[in-house]
Amino acid sequence: MVANPTPEMSLAGRRVLVTGGARGLGEAFARALLAAGARVVISDLLHERGAALARALGPDLHFLPMDLSDPAAIRDGVDAAAQWLGGLDGLVNNGAITNSGGKDMAELGIDTWDQVMAVNVRGTWLATVAAQPHLAASGSGRVVHIASDTALWGAPRLMAYVASKGAVMAMTRSMARELGPQGITVNAVAPGLTVGESTEYVPQARHDHYRNGRAIARAQQADDITPAVLFLLSPGSAYITGQVLPVNGGFVMP
Repeated sequence: MVANPTPEMSLAGRRVLVTGGARGLGEAFARALLAAGARVVISDLLHERGAALARALGPDLHFLPMDLSDPAAIRDGVDAAAQWLGGLDGLVNNGAITNSGGKDMAELGIDTWDQVMAVNVRGTWLATVAAQPHLAASGSGRVVHIASDTALWGAPRLMAYVASKGAVMAMTRSMARELGPQGITVNAVAPGLTVGESTEYVPQARHDHYRNGRAIARAQQADDITPAVLFLLSPGSAYITGQVLPVNGGFVMP
């Protein structure tokens, strides 16, 4: 990160909600935002983990529980975040589940499909709807969806997750057109497979497949992704909207 960012890149005082913020990429985004001077609310179903993180990181970080499969909980949670922050300048739709890893599409259960879609797609949509009035009032609202490059290269045996992240990319474009007149930008970042506790279940062969196929041939870390997210939340990204930015070391080059 730049030690003394220009005003266009500064996040000082920006008010941001990060869903799925208690661990993994969400935690990395929250830590980076705090370091950049933002005030942050993280939401998650991991109550103890989220509360402990808020206690550890200081008064500019607040935790609230939120179930992304529950429309009422999303609405109430986003409003509570905006109330605690005194408004909302940014939303990072990071919360998601996988649940379908390792199964052929013929083995995939309908209940699993519906659960993944409810959290990853419907949850992203409803969180953005709930945040819309707060972001519009900001005058420079930013929405960043966390998609996945699995939807760009068609990862096998991960059908529900891949489909959900493809839907997130499509929603990014539609939302950008709807919300642009209100001064709200909507973009997506599509990371590759990232090393961390949330990907410990992934077989080593899949990690090797990613690493060996990248133009920058190494394992991807959370810190490889945070600068792109912070830029898209900054004032300097004001004329960028409806875009999907792969951040994957060149594994996929759409």
